[in-house]
Amino acid sequence: MLARSNSMHSSPAKLLAADVKVCRQLLRKNSKTFYAASLLLPGPVRSAASVLYGFCRIADDEVDVVQGGGDAIAALRARLARATTSETITEPTDRALAAVLAQYRIPKAIPELLIEGLAWDAQGRSYETLDELLDYAARVAGTVGAMMALLMGVRSANGLARACELGLAMQLTNIARDVGEDARMGRIYLPLQWLREAGVDPEQWLREPRFDERIAAVVSRLLREASTLYGRVDAGVALLPMACRPGINAARFLYADIGSVITRAKFNSIDSRAVVSGERKLLWLMRSLMHVMPGASHKNLPLLPAIEPLLASVALTPDQPRESGSPPWWRLDQRLVWAISLFDRLERHERAGAMAVRSNYLRPG
Repeated sequence: MLARSNSMHSSPAKLLAADVKVCRQLLRKNSKTFYAASLLLPGPVRSAASVLYGFCRIADDEVDVVQGGGDAIAALRARLARATTSETITEPTDRALAAVLAQYRIPKAIPELLIEGLAWDAQGRSYETLDELLDYAARVAGTVGAMMALLMGVRSANGLARACELGLAMQLTNIARDVGEDARMGRIYLPLQWLREAGVDPEQWLREPRFDERIAAVVSRLLREASTLYGRVDAGVALLPMACRPGINAARFLYADIGSVITRAKFNSIDSRAVVSGERKLLWLMRSLMHVMPGASHKNLPLLPAIEPLLASVALTPDQPRESGSPPWWRLDQRLVWAISLFDRLERHERAGAMAVRSNYLRPG
């Protein structure tokens, strides 16, 4: 029987500050949204979450950006093997990963499933049905949700299921946002069955991806599935320590709003990529600070088959005793000032970048 801990983990004794700094720099450079949301997490969780992101980001880049294929997957599996043994590790991100996996009792099977999902990317897989797509999303995103829940002391099947579902929802949102970008790279993640039902031949469309009402219908359908999953998240947030709720709320509100941007664009994610403005990010950030008392937890929500392997891996890993008591409600006012300052800088940076692009475009050749 899985037991839920109401207490937070103590600061990771073996997690080196210098290694965490490397991971935080990587996070800030590659994911402004996740970096901003992470500012609302308590210090120990924020450090450990940055480490997990560092591993996930490097893994994704090696497979996707570097196009390493099978060699990259083999290298990732070797890195994970080193992180779960007593072997000496020199790479800061991997050394930090080893410390986090050990301290927070994260089963090796979870990052293994993540790497399996990345291997499917390297193989150029497409997905016939929504269930197949959810199997993929469970690997590349549900795993992250599960690991984040474990960082926060949640090991119950109910709490882990909701965390995995948030990962699935965010991944479906990503897919809806990146339809055009993926197509131009020769990839298609929309369920092929849905495309055919809408009258679209996937292979023919991929050769010349264009937006029309048929694609709009499929993207809309995918966002509805994501919305259903976002609607289940309150039941999981209610299981989190109070201090962790704003950070998780910030992540889900910001990602859900990407779907709203796509909707306002009439589901056209072919000709442009949905971006949430700095002002909207600040709005959702403030809402996340207030939305710390979600509705009652629902224990009877049906379990999605896609996340069953994740829950099973945790069930096989016994929990360890933790210090009793919850941390104090840390300096929320200070976190808010930092986050507002960050969003202000990001907004000014984005505007400056847009002006530079327009200037280069209008400059005579």
